[in-house]
Amino acid sequence: MARTRTGEWTTAQMPAMDDWTVVVTGANSGLGYEATRAFARKGAHVVMACRNEERGEDAKRRIRTGEAGGSHRGSLEVAELDLADLASVRSFADEFRDAHDELHVLCNNAGVMAIPRRETADGFEMQFGVNHLGHFALTGLLLDRLRETPGESRVVTQSSGAHERGDIDFEDLHHEQSYDEWEAYAQSKLANVLFAYELQRRLDDAELDVTSVACHPGYAATNLQRRGPEMTGSTVRLWAMKAANALLAQSAEDGALPLLYAASAPEIEGGEYVGPGGLMNMRGPPAVQQSSDVSYDRERAERLWAVSEDLTGVTYDLERSMTAE
Repeated sequence: MARTRTGEWTTAQMPAMDDWTVVVTGANSGLGYEATRAFARKGAHVVMACRNEERGEDAKRRIRTGEAGGSHRGSLEVAELDLADLASVRSFADEFRDAHDELHVLCNNAGVMAIPRRETADGFEMQFGVNHLGHFALTGLLLDRLRETPGESRVVTQSSGAHERGDIDFEDLHHEQSYDEWEAYAQSKLANVLFAYELQRRLDDAELDVTSVACHPGYAATNLQRRGPEMTGSTVRLWAMKAANALLAQSAEDGALPLLYAASAPEIEGGEYVGPGGLMNMRGPPAVQQSSDVSYDRERAERLWAVSEDLTGVTYDLERSMTAE
């Protein structure tokens, strides 16, 4: 049963963020764009981590000029990040570390959904590679900045209600033997929650003041739903998605609320899972919820962690220096 601790929580309840540095992956559209707008309105310096810099700069312009509505007092910085390429992830992290001494919130938001089978630059199945492995590597490479930030810092990892239908197929992680786009998506989203919880357990063991939280947007109308049908050329699926978005989905602005609540609400605790608290957890104000039973499986989470370190080459050395190698 979901519970909302703050009633009808809105962005008006977010704290002032004038001294905060926030990274949002996938910041040029959808949930990432709306989250970026909200952080900027509260005064944060937001690093908009985008695969396409041109689209990122356009999103930055729209926010700065108030074209999308609302004013902001924060600052925006666009940086290239392709989560489907570990070299790009390392380059982004290196440039961020050179330019910034602190990181208050890392929002692991970007993702792909139900697309035809593709592989990343490193040979990973695209959904698992982008949604989980890219963010796993990014978090590890920025963890020293999170640790060095005075006060509490947070890692917020965007999952999906689809994780409830997922499992981790360790014998065929990259779906080389058989591929179903929705099974692959559900696996990647379950991996997001397993990662968020295991990260918190390891942070607790290291007694570090960094909080890891998982969240999901419910059913929000974004471009994410269109990409699979567009890539397969399925006009029927594309129109079905558009109709469902129009009839059932909440706006991207409302869909970003769980991420914003997880990133900023002082009452949030590490290892929690936040999503819309309304109809079937698909819409409504953000609430702390229970994720699937399998998402709390520590043995599965530890195994996924070890596999992720091996695949990405990023090691979280929490006990010694907290710096990914």
